[in-house]
Amino acid sequence: QVQLVESGGGLVQPGGSLRLSCAASGIIFTFYTMGWYRQVPGNQRELVATILSGGSTNYADSVKGRFTISRDNAKNTVYLQMNNLKPDDTAVYYCNARWSWQDYWGQGTQVTVSS
Repeated sequence: QVQLVESGGGLVQPGGSLRLSCAASGIIFTFYTMGWYRQVPGNQRELVATILSGGSTNYADSVKGRFTISRDNAKNTVYLQMNNLKPDDTAVYYCNARWSWQDYWGQGTQVTVSS
């Protein structure tokens, strides 16, 4: 049974930081491209960042220079360090694992940026 369990969301003031974690089980972690996506009610889910097994990364333009995705293959965990958060970053953040036709999602964690 595949599980992706996110943690680390919460309420933060503009300019603040949060670190999201996603612990994966039931998959061969090193096979998978891991990613973070986010969704605001009424909008489509959008890419935030992805990371290949070897460490290559890709970011949405809106988060470049502020967010950093990383992975620990020994712990089957992917992270998203979010700095200089803005109100527009408010969303539910979802962890994703993708390999070939296999595509798995976590349950999501809420991030709210507000003063």
